[in-house]
Amino acid sequence: MAEALAGHYALITGGGSGIGLACAQHLLRDGATVTLLGRDEGRLAAGAQSLFDAIPSAEGRVRTFAGDTAEESTMAEAIKAAEGPGGILHIAVASAGTGGLAPLTHQSLEDFDRVMRTNLTGTFLLLKHAGKRIAASGGGAVCAISSIAGVRTHRYGGTYAASKAAIDMLIRTLADELGHAGVRANSVCPGLVETDLSQGLQDSPEVLADYLDCMPIARTGTVDDIGAAVRFLCGPEASWITGVNLSVDGGQHLRRGPDWSSFARMAFGDASVDGPYDR
Repeated sequence: MAEALAGHYALITGGGSGIGLACAQHLLRDGATVTLLGRDEGRLAAGAQSLFDAIPSAEGRVRTFAGDTAEESTMAEAIKAAEGPGGILHIAVASAGTGGLAPLTHQSLEDFDRVMRTNLTGTFLLLKHAGKRIAASGGGAVCAISSIAGVRTHRYGGTYAASKAAIDMLIRTLADELGHAGVRANSVCPGLVETDLSQGLQDSPEVLADYLDCMPIARTGTVDDIGAAVRFLCGPEASWITGVNLSVDGGQHLRRGPDWSSFARMAFGDASVDGPYDR
């Protein structure tokens, strides 16, 4: 549907690269004006330039805002920067995220807090502030990037998995609370996607083979696979879809999570997987 999102204003966290940038490209192609929110000004500038190069008509429809998504004042300011005339906002995408790998028995509180702050706190703040603004604008869509890790257990990645499972519940709750105001809320749960964040998983032949064995459609995903799903959920074609946690993972959700024990052994030693455990 060409230009289906013309006149729509969108904010995308983690928009400078990877999945967030792919989401921006799909929204831009259909006419939206997008604001990319991220911590790194250089990455945001490079991401914006890549959008201009790919979509010449995007000139004037891409904005950037540098800041920490887990800071409430930053999120409030970024939403104002993303608004259109009269303070309208139609779409918000929570794509900022980070990884983490450790057996729960060896997980540091510092690393636990780091993962939760970026993945969960940042998403919560976007839902809180963008949800209100979209409702006040007459309705629209919120979409969060979750993970297969929130659907199937990922041994030795429990903190990351817990952050993503919590995102799925926040999304369902927002859908239930703001549906009456015309706000739809959904999440996309990617499997193994070719991004910088997952490069270590892709570089391990053992781990990659295990991932592919978990997938009926045995290939790694691309950022465009995820961007297209987000675009659908944020567009008029999905006007009667809300509260959905959509798996885009080659069918991995039908089977099991991957085996990350080789990484746990490398980082924490064999005892972290096999025992014995300290008292």
